[in-house]
Amino acid sequence: MKILDKPLSNLQIELLQLYSQDVSEEDLIVIKRMLAKYFADKASDEMDKLWSEQGWTDETMERWLNE
Repeated sequence: MKILDKPLSNLQIELLQLYSQDVSEEDLIVIKRMLAKYFADKASDEMDKLWSEQGWTDETMERWLNE
């Protein structure tokens, strides 16, 4: 299946609407950083949740590093 056979996601549509504007290179860099930070924060929050649910600690990480 080709990527073009799939419908656009809501994120892709929003980004296309944004990119139809005349955005400066500087603004584009800022937007990319904002998106990267958003997804990094979201992943970090999910990892924190998983650690809490599993009862993992710093000692757990040390044990994994030594395996």
